Amino acid sequence: MTDQIPSGPIEDPIARFITEDQDRDQVARVYEKLKQLLTSGEQVLYIAVQKPITFDPTPEIVALTNRRFMHYRQNVLGRAQFTDYIWRDLKEAKLEENVMRATLTLYAANGETLVVDNLVKEQARRLYSICQEMEENVREELRLRAMEEKRAAAGGIILQGGHGMMEAMGTSAAPLDEPVQALSKLKQLMEAGLVTAEEYEAKKKEILARL
Repeated sequence: MTDQIPSGPIEDPIARFITEDQDRDQVARVYEKLKQLLTSGEQVLYIAVQKPITFDPTPEIVALTNRRFMHYRQNVLGRAQFTDYIWRDLKEAKLEENVMRATLTLYAANGETLVVDNLVKEQARRLYSICQEMEENVREELRLRAMEEKRAAAGGIILQGGHGMMEAMGTSAAPLDEPVQALSKLKQLMEAGLVTAEEYEAKKKEILARL
């Protein structure tokens, strides 16, 4: 009996990263390195490679995951340096475009600034869009935390440790949000790395139980 060949196309893990004039070989090499750095449940959202007008053998690279943003720099000796921040540490993202290229600036909450210029405009726009979405997720997490803290202060409820945000997704938030909306927000928080998969499943069961 001969082995059966699986039908259908084989999924290309980097296909979604090379739609904006990306260099496939560069992206593939970076993706392989990134896979070794990813934590459990972490997924790469986008990779952008610096593309100067003149040839540069060591372009800078920005990689975004559902939990953090990373800066990758390689020198001529082949040594690489990764700098990363969780999304909660992103204070602001700024996009500037000129005639040929674009510059993405990321301001971290600790005062550090990450500037990557000579990005293809379409790539820079994708990066900026993802940063804006993640900023919104963080703001929602902070809003829920603040809402729960106010509710605790008014009702004498004592929050446990750093779980204020998870408490806000529980039963006490029901009068403010429909279950479907609460599930949607909970999923966004998990995708942003602000809650773990275990916390997501536990709160999901609580919300579904109220339907």
